[in-house]
Amino acid sequence: MRKSTLLNILTWIVLIPATLFLGTQIKGRWYYLTCTLIIIEAMIPFFLAFETRKPQARELVTIAVMCALAVASRVAILLPGFKPITAIIMITGIALGPEAGFMTGAISAFASNFFFSQGPWTPWQMMAYGFGGFLAGLVFYGKKKRHRPVVMAVFGFFAILLLIGPLLDCCTIFTTAPKLTWKYAVTVFTLGVTYNLKHAISCAVTILLLSKALLDKLDRLIKKYGMMEVREQ
Repeated sequence: MRKSTLLNILTWIVLIPATLFLGTQIKGRWYYLTCTLIIIEAMIPFFLAFETRKPQARELVTIAVMCALAVASRVAILLPGFKPITAIIMITGIALGPEAGFMTGAISAFASNFFFSQGPWTPWQMMAYGFGGFLAGLVFYGKKKRHRPVVMAVFGFFAILLLIGPLLDCCTIFTTAPKLTWKYAVTVFTLGVTYNLKHAISCAVTILLLSKALLDKLDRLIKKYGMMEVREQ
């Protein structure tokens, strides 16, 4: 396992949860500071991936374009529970690697909330979306035999239903509960199932419709300009 991937795992498991917890101890609009720290923490493993080669501006530009596409997909489509943004983030991780997927997710959540309003939920969305991109990259990056739309769609569906959705529900638990209890947590998770199911379906449908075209375009860029690290298995 590469150092950058290992650091990303430690970042998501230890550093970002610690940042979220410490952020809640600060009075006032703590979430602005927390968001900034999470963006910085998301960038560290990505730039560590450049340790054995010179970073290329075109790689950062490609990620910036995917971030913009993810933000646009969330802003332009206003159907309740329909969130193509997660699928775009996952596709980025699949094409460019887990570090790029993590950073795309974190930045896209932060940027899109300038349209939907920032709040205590923003850091949690950054963590959850970033994890979605990271996990997709960890499972699929460099493994083209797995790049079948149906396989990726099924992965996206269950990743949201079982992991990303409940992570987002944790925001409700930790920011609204007058007192943390198992009963309150179970109630929030239960009420969130319907919304998470819609989110999961929208992700799966978007991957089925767009993954092949987007991955083909990104693959051409990677091969043409020698971006990232192309690993065949």
